Amino acid sequence: MEKRILVVDDEQSIAGAIAYAFRREGYTVEIAYDGEEALAKAAVFMPTVIVLDVMMPKLSGYDVARKLENRSGMGIIMLTVKNDIVDKIIGLELGADDYMTKPFDLRELVARVKALFRRLENKPEEGVQQAQIGAIHISIPNRTVQLEGETLELTPKEFDLLALLATHPERVYTRDELLDLVWSIDYAGGTRTVDIHMQRLRKKLGEPHQNLLQTVYGVGYKALRELHS
Repeated sequence: MEKRILVVDDEQSIAGAIAYAFRREGYTVEIAYDGEEALAKAAVFMPTVIVLDVMMPKLSGYDVARKLENRSGMGIIMLTVKNDIVDKIIGLELGADDYMTKPFDLRELVARVKALFRRLENKPEEGVQQAQIGAIHISIPNRTVQLEGETLELTPKEFDLLALLATHPERVYTRDELLDLVWSIDYAGGTRTVDIHMQRLRKKLGEPHQNLLQTVYGVGYKALRELHS
């Protein structure tokens, strides 16, 4: 996997420092200084990960996340000066994979991006290449999901969550287990992150297929092998 990072921040000094830190790690990096430039560069550069500031002129980070095309396989880490859980939830609902509040330690940002790249790499779990629940077909190496002949556009976290549950049908995972296995690091959004991603995933699956992902009340979630009649 070629590791391309698009850094988007209207503060040039911050954008430059972030880009320098990633280039030192050997990543290919581009910079955009506003939301419109971010969308234009993303369409050409095709980043694997976008480090995206929320508060920007022209288009906010939220607007950029809404307008991004071809999100499949692309990770987003949002940066903001706000430390409000509502702002974090908005970012997660728009498909952000992680969220950091300014000011932050560049070493932590690099560590989080590295963790995100590891999840994006084609690493089949325990040798599993394919998984199927109901009419949902999942290719682990290709990170693709087919539903009734149509390819679903999932964010990296949505795919990881679905793949984990589908490769272990009927197994109940607690929210803490899912947070640990899918997010891999201490995530500031807490277990609410899991619920938000599950809601987004179910919406993309639609009726009746979303019922393959079951809530186990007071515990967590599980996947069914087949829809019950």
